[in-house]
Amino acid sequence: MVDDTILIDLNSQVFQRDLFALNKQEQTALLSTLKKIQSMTWRQVYVDAGLKWEIIHSRQGPNGQRLYSFRIGQAFRAVAYREGQWLRLLSLHPNHDSAYH
Repeated sequence: MVDDTILIDLNSQVFQRDLFALNKQEQTALLSTLKKIQSMTWRQVYVDAGLKWEIIHSRQGPNGQRLYSFRIGQAFRAVAYREGQWLRLLSLHPNHDSAYH
């Protein structure tokens, strides 16, 4: 059986810059969403109506990986890619549309 545990990578310099620029309410929303994701399987993440997991067709990640956008609370979205069990966060986008460009 394949382990479907989700591991979360927060080490991107851009993600960290974006994280430290968030206000307290936004940071709380981010941590709440990441806690939720960590308790889910990948299948659950893909279909969760609250996360609104979406492929980004206009961009590629490092080494050509598919990029995805998902909702962080009502305020903004995160951009990440999946690498095996890892959810590798790349950036945060208070303006939803900026996640796709």
